[in-house]
Amino acid sequence: MHRVLMTGAAGGVGAMLRPLLREAYPGLVLSDQREPPALLPGEAFRPADLADLAEVEAAVEGMEGILHLGGFSVEGPWETILRANIVGCYNLFEAARRQGVKRVVFASSNHVMGFHRRRDRVGNAVVPRPDSRYGVSKLFGEGLGALYADKHGLRVLSIRIGNVGDRPIDLRRLAIWLHPEDLVQLVRIGFEHPDLGYEVVYGASANERAWWDNSRAHELGYRPKHRAEDHVAFALAEQAKLPPDPIGDLFQGGGFCSDEYTAPRR
Repeated sequence: MHRVLMTGAAGGVGAMLRPLLREAYPGLVLSDQREPPALLPGEAFRPADLADLAEVEAAVEGMEGILHLGGFSVEGPWETILRANIVGCYNLFEAARRQGVKRVVFASSNHVMGFHRRRDRVGNAVVPRPDSRYGVSKLFGEGLGALYADKHGLRVLSIRIGNVGDRPIDLRRLAIWLHPEDLVQLVRIGFEHPDLGYEVVYGASANERAWWDNSRAHELGYRPKHRAEDHVAFALAEQAKLPPDPIGDLFQGGGFCSDEYTAPRR
């Protein structure tokens, strides 16, 4: 795998992954609506609006693999989610099919499972319970990945990403934290595993408080190097600064669950 495209390259996660992915894939090409800052010599940038199929197809031309981070990364109005994460995700997979791309790594989200209780341990075969329009859009993307794998032969890995950063910053993130180096390891499984067809895994580091059964990722060779418990004092100190959330504190999706919540208290 030499020619790899990363969408959403101007975003926060894209910025963390750029230097790590360049080491593995020197032919890394970056795409977004705006050019990422501080392009290095040899880095290529292809602008594209995900809602424009022709622009997306031009961006993916000649690529062997795509890491799809692009889209709207938090909850938002339906019109915004529809354009960026529904239409945009369809365009990405359809452009990949038309251009003969071999593999797609799709950045799904923990918010696909957000309305599962924190007391429950869930694997990738458990029924999804999205906590937001954003979560629904990521579930849609997982479905597209399965369709294009089964019907068109793309090799697709969907990663239900927790929270990417240098360290967990509250109690919830002690369960879902993902160090950028561990995320790159999962991305490389998606691009390089010889037997990959379609898989869903969780994007989490070695977190003792994890709510997720990530055994399938380990079967595919995932060996996270970073531990959330190494940062427990900092995370709990930051948690103490936060107000209680009677709904969000019950569910894995946190504040995404309590936002706009109108159901009877469960």
